[in-house]
Amino acid sequence: MLRLEKTDITLGSFRLQADLSIADGARVAVMGPSGAGKSTLIGAVAGFVPLRSGQVLWDETRIDTLAPAKRPLSILFQDNNLLPHLSVFDNVALGVDPNLRLKPDQRAAVMQALAETGLDGLEARKPGQLSGGQISRAGLARVLLRARPVILLDEPFAALGPALKRQMLDLVARIADETGATVLMITHDPGDARRLCDEILLVADGVAHPPAPTEALLADPPPALKAYLG
Repeated sequence: MLRLEKTDITLGSFRLQADLSIADGARVAVMGPSGAGKSTLIGAVAGFVPLRSGQVLWDETRIDTLAPAKRPLSILFQDNNLLPHLSVFDNVALGVDPNLRLKPDQRAAVMQALAETGLDGLEARKPGQLSGGQISRAGLARVLLRARPVILLDEPFAALGPALKRQMLDLVARIADETGATVLMITHDPGDARRLCDEILLVADGVAHPPAPTEALLADPPPALKAYLG
């Protein structure tokens, strides 16, 4: 279980509080008005945003004291975290060894992740030679390879067209099924939440609320979410 226990995040005049739990294997959409603190919340879980108080726990063990790389999670941003000077193979292999000193079995695992995400044959290309969908798949291949128990998605598919975005969401679902990972995905699109997530975590008015069932929340949204969705 991922738990944010009486956490307080303060950045200048901005303040966000959270006291909630997310079950193992849950798929949770993080939604709310622009500027409400969705990325701040994800950043705090990942270790990029410090806590003023409180703690973040995974399976009852504190992780907020750990460096980002030591936390049991993978995070995928809108730019998909790819380094432009590295090949697709090397970008994915960073999930195994940041120094890219791979053993034969590790190289085989990278190739398997590329194959599972539909990138076999493209391993020598640079990110600039890929389509938007292929870039997204490369980011997901690294997530698959890392096999961490928590996956954080900060709108990585926002720039994709509807059909391609649906493919990526389905691929995330398959990865989560294979690994048993807990997924937190920031999205502005209720359709994305319905396709991937059983629950929605609403961030509004300085509070990250405990997750609630997706369909129930969208059918009868609280005022902050209703105003945002229009």
